Amino acid sequence: MVTGLVYDEIFLAHGVEHHPERAERLEVAMAALEGSSLLGEMKRLETRAADLDELCMVHEEEYVLEVRSLSRLGGGDLDFDTRATEHTYEAARVAAGSCIDAALAVYDREVDNALCLVRPPGHHARPDQGMGFCFFNNIAIAAEALLDHGAQSVAIVDFDGHHGNGTQEVFYHRGDVLFISLHQAPLFPGTGAVGEIGVEAGFGLTLNLPFPRQAQDIHYLRAFDELVLPALAAYEPDAILVSAGYDPHFRDPLVQLSLTARGFFLMTVGLMTAARDLCDGRLICVLEGGYDLKVGLPESIDATARALMRKPEAEWHSLDPEPHPDQTARVDEVVNDIISQHVERQRPPED
Repeated sequence: MVTGLVYDEIFLAHGVEHHPERAERLEVAMAALEGSSLLGEMKRLETRAADLDELCMVHEEEYVLEVRSLSRLGGGDLDFDTRATEHTYEAARVAAGSCIDAALAVYDREVDNALCLVRPPGHHARPDQGMGFCFFNNIAIAAEALLDHGAQSVAIVDFDGHHGNGTQEVFYHRGDVLFISLHQAPLFPGTGAVGEIGVEAGFGLTLNLPFPRQAQDIHYLRAFDELVLPALAAYEPDAILVSAGYDPHFRDPLVQLSLTARGFFLMTVGLMTAARDLCDGRLICVLEGGYDLKVGLPESIDATARALMRKPEAEWHSLDPEPHPDQTARVDEVVNDIISQHVERQRPPED
């Protein structure tokens, strides 16, 4: 089992100190892989910058040139929390281009699967607007590249704590991409309701699971068993891309979910199994969020890498404190409702 790894020091040049999405995120992620001796067993994949045509598979040219201009002028704000700096344009281009090449390497079986440790992240980036720390939508661009390369269909599973609104917008009307998002609601950016299911050729190919605060591993894994994995099996994609955001971890400062590294491990194992059964194991994980640098991000990266490499679980932090049974029961009720709504929608009409 050969797992490809995408990483480049250009990713450290983007951003500003004290921002939640800062260079130290990748430093602790790489340190976690090195500390567990996994790094030496991974195959480092070459990195490169996406060109304008590749970025414009998803984004409007005027917007791409705006990001370039901001960087060349030394930086500037796209919105209240998304700031371009001198090196943002180059870092974002390399993130997108490297995700393209990693996806193609997996598709062509040069590696079995891949973990892309890139920044800036991408799943909030809309065709004409960056937002939520994101500039170019790495995973959407990689999906477009796969389709252009010969794939007939691609599935994207996004388990970041925030809804991947940019990715959803790109593919909402399309029949060649299944988009599944598990996220906290209410929370920025305010999209991702159960009723958002796609339009036109994409009708029924957007699956949103908006979880309440304090949802735990058991809730996510139940949703995987009853909704996510069956949806993948029914769609039969040629590759599975994962927006791997680790802010659902219970230590994360920006999200109020209660997942553990073990939860990310088991979700990745489930996706590995689905990829094996559906698309010759073609699975690509792309880093999105995750902002606890002491426990949440490094442990979750370690867990994902272990699953991709078919390694056993490690000793990761458990929930502390344990949730009150009444709290768990309240989350159970919401999850029951989410699952029921999706199951009812998928049930064929009676004669």
